[in-house]
Amino acid sequence: MRCPGSSGVLRPTIELLPCPKCGKDVEIFTDETKAECECGGVVYRDLSSCVQWCSFAEKCVGEEKLKELKKK
Repeated sequence: MRCPGSSGVLRPTIELLPCPKCGKDVEIFTDETKAECECGGVVYRDLSSCVQWCSFAEKCVGEEKLKELKKK
């Protein structure tokens, strides 16, 4: 059993966010912080999750995934 706050990291889903340059929807996964639009614009996604502050995050999502997320 895992914390519900880690579900977007462990099982990423696709979200559509509008490009700030052209307004088109850009696909971005819930474990990503940025994605590039075909027009060259960049969409940024806030990766606010308990993984950023929880003392059990390494046990929950794994050491490698946690390092990757904190680097972003």
